[in-house]
Amino acid sequence: MTLEDVAKQAGVSRAMASLVIREEPGPTSMTRLRVLAAARMLNYRPDRRARSLASPTSRLIGVTFGGAGHFHFDLLEGLYAAAADHGYDLILSAVTPERGEQQALDSLADFRFDGLIMLGPPVAHPAMAGTIPMTVMGWSVDHESVDVVRTSDEHGMALAVNHLADLGHRRIAHLDGGRGLVANARREAYIKAMGRRGLSGETMVVSGGEDSLDGLRAAGELLAVAELPTAVVAFNDDTAAAAVSLFAREGIDVPGSISVVGWDDSHLAHNPAFDLTSVAQRPHEMARAAIERIVARCDGSDVQGREIVLEPTLVVRSSTGRPRVMHR
Repeated sequence: MTLEDVAKQAGVSRAMASLVIREEPGPTSMTRLRVLAAARMLNYRPDRRARSLASPTSRLIGVTFGGAGHFHFDLLEGLYAAAADHGYDLILSAVTPERGEQQALDSLADFRFDGLIMLGPPVAHPAMAGTIPMTVMGWSVDHESVDVVRTSDEHGMALAVNHLADLGHRRIAHLDGGRGLVANARREAYIKAMGRRGLSGETMVVSGGEDSLDGLRAAGELLAVAELPTAVVAFNDDTAAAAVSLFAREGIDVPGSISVVGWDDSHLAHNPAFDLTSVAQRPHEMARAAIERIVARCDGSDVQGREIVLEPTLVVRSSTGRPRVMHR
């Protein structure tokens, strides 16, 4: 259905129907009711691309995202809500192992979007940096025109390691997130946190990734070591839950034989089957901060500071407990 169809059904000109759909002043209340009723009856949806070409701003924000577990779904939910509050809509483009950053950006080229939010891929030098208002979420970018909204990985890892050490754990392993920038930051934070607790000699990093299959593989490697650690901090809740599943299948009690800490405090952490202690980020607060920063840049408002760093908290559940053999 086109706008011409709506105008014909309502008995008005196309220009009048356009004013109603765009919520512009001019049409009478009766005309508005007739046009909106016709649009509903015909299931008419405005062409966002055409509207963006006819307007100085598109009111569209592009979003690239990857497959980094349940947490990205929480972020997207928050982004949609925050964008709607500011009168914007989102255009999404996914990054996959076979579809990189440039391909994700190319698919957005049909839309004249006002700004870009990157949930992924976590790259040090985004391709569109400096050409459009841009905010990355979750990692740091050293570019004067790129805004950053992230959670402090160092503080989050300190919370996890300190919690386990306070319970009496010393052999605390880290199932990392692979080779990405976020994984690097959390791995470095883990090593620092272990050092601050005098546990540098107990560090154990197992190469992992971001999804459940990565978690299963990493947990399997952990089971192959001569002496199983008494606690694990995983890269995210997806890999932590996968590790818990494998441990259960192998008859290893959680937390009796090994404690497990996840990251993100996603819906998966709340699942009674896992009941994960998890480092809690605040996805809706992060999303709102990212949208507000993009909108401010688009409006030309004065913005103080390029990086917004939120402090995480630790939500303690039943996946962590004291080790069976206490170390002094």
